Amino acid sequence: MDIIVSGLLLSGTYALVAMGLNLQYGVARIMNLANGEVLVLGALASFWLYTTDQISPLLTVVLVAPVAFIGNWLIYRFLLTPLVRRSKTQGHLEVDSILATFGMSFILIGIMVSIEGGFFVYKYLSTPISILGSTTSLSRFVAFIIAVLIGGLLYLWMNHTRSGVAVRAVSVGTEASGLVGINVPRVSAFAFALGGAIAAIGGALISTFITLDASIGVVFTLKALIIVIMGGVGDIRGAIVAAVILGVIETTVATLIDPGLTLAAAYLIFLIILLFRPQGLFGRRVL
Repeated sequence: MDIIVSGLLLSGTYALVAMGLNLQYGVARIMNLANGEVLVLGALASFWLYTTDQISPLLTVVLVAPVAFIGNWLIYRFLLTPLVRRSKTQGHLEVDSILATFGMSFILIGIMVSIEGGFFVYKYLSTPISILGSTTSLSRFVAFIIAVLIGGLLYLWMNHTRSGVAVRAVSVGTEASGLVGINVPRVSAFAFALGGAIAAIGGALISTFITLDASIGVVFTLKALIIVIMGGVGDIRGAIVAAVILGVIETTVATLIDPGLTLAAAYLIFLIILLFRPQGLFGRRVL
């Protein structure tokens, strides 16, 4: 039971990380390798606001979300839009975006190192609580609940609102979406910015129970990529299910075998998915 509870709580963290990248890659067609650095920036903002002014990380979530949204929109508008316009194919855009965001990740790491050179950690809602006989911290439980709420709202928005359906349409086909009157560049910019905001929110929540440093963003980016591919590119439901699977498996490996093998277990799952179901758990097979 401890493994299941811990795995489910961990999956909430992974779901937040992956939902942001899913929007950016699934809708805007941008493979954002700086997604993890945006998450760490959100965590760093939470750390500084709490340690200097005692501002609750839960309030920081509200503060960093619009800032991250605007920042990511500007990145898409001035850095990535020229790449989108010149790319003749989706594959070409993916290669260009990987190179551009890879360089951007180093810029963000440099900025964070100049602000906070080493590890940063603080205690918030660290009170132990019992869930189904398993002991965990209140901060992890709160982060899980917020992740569930964000995932639920995002799923409802994308499936039951006009703007959300437009986002889904662009994720399925940009040319067809343009033919029916959808402003594809605007929707893509919005999806990229929203994905960045979700990643920053995830960082603010994660910072309450994980020790972080400026260079750890790549780990979150890679795990988010595993979840996105596993669940199906552009599918929020698939990302949530894949996050639960990854969280439970990593917790099982860490508890029963060796904590050092959790990343290896994640990549083994990734390879199996690529070999036997490359379209993801909920993706449609290309005919």
